[in-house]
Amino acid sequence: MDYLEGLFLGKLWSDTDFENRRHAGLFILYGILVDMIVLYSYLAGTTIVHIGEMGLLQQILLITLFVACPFICFRYYRMPLWGKILVLLEKAFKAVLVISLTVTLALPRIPVGRDGLQDFFVDYLNKTLETYTTRFQASSGTFSTVIGVLAGGIHIVLVFVAILALSVVIPGLIFMAIRIVQYLYDWAVNKLIIKRFFIKKQR
Repeated sequence: MDYLEGLFLGKLWSDTDFENRRHAGLFILYGILVDMIVLYSYLAGTTIVHIGEMGLLQQILLITLFVACPFICFRYYRMPLWGKILVLLEKAFKAVLVISLTVTLALPRIPVGRDGLQDFFVDYLNKTLETYTTRFQASSGTFSTVIGVLAGGIHIVLVFVAILALSVVIPGLIFMAIRIVQYLYDWAVNKLIIKRFFIKKQR
């Protein structure tokens, strides 16, 4: 329970030490999860329970939950168990909306349709190897083909690794950016509204 509270509530509303620990594994797993959803939606041509279809309703829900967050969370530890569970479920649903937003942003940026994917890779491979072979032809003579293939192969591997790394890191950065903005908003609302009007009345 403490882990979920730290993960979903953040350090402003939870009394766990979640924020004081490093969560590189969670960061990577989140990126892989988003990548799997993007890959499935891309290859299947459909979405998983509408994740990746960030329509008007989903946008309104995300904005509403963002705005309502401090008013939902500030009394979390005074709630009964069922109330805490409902809050955590709401936070999980909000996280799904953030994933849906990320998938919606990612899919249109894939430069080729799934039907032309094989031709795209073959064409890219041929052009890359040809470019490097031509580059080394003048200086390497008969070895230009071998050196060109090796250099082109290294280039392709590096590009693949870079794309793979970015595909894992970028979803995590989007999630962290939204989390930071949420924290700043919650802090301001807590300081300017909740502590002035809600907590004083309870006392």
